[in-house]
Amino acid sequence: MNTEKASTKQALLAEIEQLIAYGAKDPTIHPDLLAYLEIRDLEDIKAKLLAKHNQLTDEDKAWLEKFKKYD
Repeated sequence: MNTEKASTKQALLAEIEQLIAYGAKDPTIHPDLLAYLEIRDLEDIKAKLLAKHNQLTDEDKAWLEKFKKYD
């Protein structure tokens, strides 16, 4: 594997690790297992994790509504 690909893969692995650990006490999948995946697979995983983190649950929306200012 060339240096640029290795660097890209390491960066993706680091980002996915952070996304997996976000809001959880323990990761749901061991990050070392992700190292065996191809870059395209890692990019797909990252995109799905980002989409999941960007969706607000109804409970989150209700909580945020408490802070809304009405004029």
